[in-house]
Amino acid sequence: MTRLPHGRPSDGAPADAAGELCGRGEETALLDELLAQARDGTGGALVLWGEPGVGKSALLRYVHDRAADFVRLSHSATRPEADLAHAGLHGLLRPVTDRIESPTTARAAALRAALGEGGGPVGRLAVGAAVLSLLCELAERQPVLVVVDDGQWLDEATGLCLGIVARRARAHPVVVVLADHSDPATRPWQGLAAVRVDALTDESARRLLATAAPLADEATVRKMIRETGGNPLALHELAALGGDFDETEYHRQGRSPRVGPRLRRAFRAAIEALSPPARLLTVLAAAEEHGDRLTVQRAGRASGAGDAAWDEVADAGLLRVVGDRVLFRHPVVSRAVYEGCGGAARRQAHRVLAATMPDGAEERAWHLAAMAPDRDENVARLLERTADRSRIRGGTETAARSLWRAAELSPAPIDASRRLAGAARAFWDAGCAATAERLLDDAERLAPGPHIARRSGGLRGVIEFTRGRPEVAHHYLTTDMNHVSDPGAVLELGTLALRAAWSAGRGDLQDGALELLRELDVAVSPGTPAWWRGDGPADATPAAMCAADEADVRARATIPPLLPPAPLGLAWGIDGPMGDVLRRRIPHLRRRDDPPRLAVALAQAAMLDNVAGRWAEAESSAVEGLRLARDMGADHIASHCRTSLGWLAAARGDERTVAEATARSLETSLPQGVRALSAAAHWSRGMASLFHERPEEALDSLMRLTEPGHGAEHPTFALLAALDTTEAAVRLGRHDLADERVRALEAWARRTGAPWARLAGYVTRALVGGAGAEDAFRAALDVPGARSHPLLHARAQLLYGEWLRRGRRRIDARVQIGGAIEVFDRLGAEPLHRRARREQDLTGPPGGRGSPGTGATHRLTAQEERVARLAAERLTNREIAVQLRISHRTVGHHLGNVFAKLGINTRTELNCVDACPEPP
Repeated sequence: MTRLPHGRPSDGAPADAAGELCGRGEETALLDELLAQARDGTGGALVLWGEPGVGKSALLRYVHDRAADFVRLSHSATRPEADLAHAGLHGLLRPVTDRIESPTTARAAALRAALGEGGGPVGRLAVGAAVLSLLCELAERQPVLVVVDDGQWLDEATGLCLGIVARRARAHPVVVVLADHSDPATRPWQGLAAVRVDALTDESARRLLATAAPLADEATVRKMIRETGGNPLALHELAALGGDFDETEYHRQGRSPRVGPRLRRAFRAAIEALSPPARLLTVLAAAEEHGDRLTVQRAGRASGAGDAAWDEVADAGLLRVVGDRVLFRHPVVSRAVYEGCGGAARRQAHRVLAATMPDGAEERAWHLAAMAPDRDENVARLLERTADRSRIRGGTETAARSLWRAAELSPAPIDASRRLAGAARAFWDAGCAATAERLLDDAERLAPGPHIARRSGGLRGVIEFTRGRPEVAHHYLTTDMNHVSDPGAVLELGTLALRAAWSAGRGDLQDGALELLRELDVAVSPGTPAWWRGDGPADATPAAMCAADEADVRARATIPPLLPPAPLGLAWGIDGPMGDVLRRRIPHLRRRDDPPRLAVALAQAAMLDNVAGRWAEAESSAVEGLRLARDMGADHIASHCRTSLGWLAAARGDERTVAEATARSLETSLPQGVRALSAAAHWSRGMASLFHERPEEALDSLMRLTEPGHGAEHPTFALLAALDTTEAAVRLGRHDLADERVRALEAWARRTGAPWARLAGYVTRALVGGAGAEDAFRAALDVPGARSHPLLHARAQLLYGEWLRRGRRRIDARVQIGGAIEVFDRLGAEPLHRRARREQDLTGPPGGRGSPGTGATHRLTAQEERVARLAAERLTNREIAVQLRISHRTVGHHLGNVFAKLGINTRTELNCVDACPEPP
């Protein structure tokens, strides 16, 4: 027997562009080969078997359609005719009864007797031989195809007859193809070639759903594939039931989605063929849900379903026992059994199961709830206690379903509303955003009041913030802070209100949330973080500020709500420790299966990794966060992820991605007043234009960050983009604007001591010109911690190198530009890399470039060669200076001479020096 790898079409499965059934390439190839052999005069047979809905009928239709030049005989067996001898043969041969010879021949007599047109008994072998003779006679003119569907319902006599025909058809152009639910090894066609038709692979199921449910989003597609187990008919019927996956109903039931009528009929027929005890056993197993064999066994014995019933369902292939687990053969079988057995049978099954469990068992509460005919407060309380225990164990979705069912059983509207609010919060924490929002709406309609905020932990404001409506979110968050009793929840709502105000660019709202936190006396030791305070320690030295802020972040690592948004953390210069906190937190959130907080953490980490030069990690985090946000319908988080991807694309020179990402962000952020996202989009556009040397276009985008009243006006992003704005302004002769940005950066650097701000402040001061330009460039490159922002540091080197080249200091320029080239190349900053290469070409020695070969090294002085060797070993200028007891600036001077003499651009090209003898 041939067992093909997973892959299959379904009844009614769509064909792809090539006309092939989805995921059925190997099966259709076998069928095509059978037809081709018959056209050459050789017959054959094939049995297709597998569960209902797997696609056997679609394959039979395929082979029937491909055999247009054959005599085609087909029949679909039915259960009512399973006990009628030769009923299948009658249906199969009806189109060719006129070809049966005169009743005087033995063959004709056997056939007519089998078809009920003659008298007297007839032997089965004689009937089989007569049918084979008839088919061979038909095949003398053209090949014959015999197709039989639902072979499990074929009467025994016809089954034996077809087995005789199929085993003897090879000598004639006759093809027999049968479909059956069961393994053919136990059927009349034992020994024939057989193929088990398995479930579709995920890829094939996606292709099917692209036609059956073209409007389904990615999350819905994944759920449909998972819950149907890849059964094509189940996929079709699920797509047809309302057009898409009913997420809310799925979360309420906690079961696979309901099956369609055709699939239910297919399984019902198999179940009805069982004895009453065996049928009861399947219902008990379906109602028990968890696959606990001991529980089902106890309930079965209490109901009269003993060992014989277990053997019967096992022989039918419906159930199998694996250790202490009892499993249905396919995910949809359990649902088909449960739905098809009727309400009375379901209630009886739950009653028996509940009776076998101790009073404190959580599953007992569920079985009591399932059999409850009306509202019952006692059962609702049991479910509520079950939900509390589930939440403690981390089973948030189980807790949510328990609370939802408890609400349905609650006689008092206030109790139902309270439980719905709790269920909404649990579903939100489980990442089921749409269901959470619907339940919260239901709770508010049923009995509005402060109890909803208390039970949901202020969920309404959280949802509004996630949807990207910061001002509305701020209103709900600050209002609900007065209703939530848990200090941790109050702190989370308060800091989220601060974030909402920051996102909206509303300092007044930020001050209001901060004041409310103080009024409510939320314990935030050792005080409110500096990044949320309106006043700043302007008299602190930069070094002291940097150290204080880093210690502050690390001290608050155990209180994630206190961390600022990533752009604000970057502005304050705490991006390093903040990134460390997030990298430790993300694996923890994955283990907890906390999609909402994980998506936020990934979006934050992506931006911090961008500026730290970890671009591959940033892209991975942003893509994962975007997928989670889409699944939850969290537009705000999705836009944050697109912001990081847009910034990364701008740095890489991918203007198409920049345009797409920023357009998607602005599409929602501008109408909803999310100034932070709008500002980030304009910053990415300005960067892309500047790096492609279109300063006028860049300045047009960047000016929006400081334009009063504009939807992208935002002070934090205006600071972060100040270097870009200054560079564009200087290139266009807008020195007034450049001076303004320089002053803003220098003031911020004095206030926070952030390394990036100090570096950018020095560079912008150098760009506006003046006698101190070189000192400013050197000071920028010497800022402690500046190299932790590699793109920014390399840009400073490039700008310094350009300044040196313009001053005809080519050797010094090559050192700076060469360092920048190394970083741009490592990061993949393509537009800046091209610009630096072009500048490097302009700094070549007047006599032309030398060759980096061995001969060129003889032109180096002994000290230059020593410096070159140490640089080739990847030592920094300062480390080389320590070893040779010279200043690091002297090292830079020697390296400039080395680069010029050898005709190279970067330290990585210094390997040629290692091949030469050591200098004396």
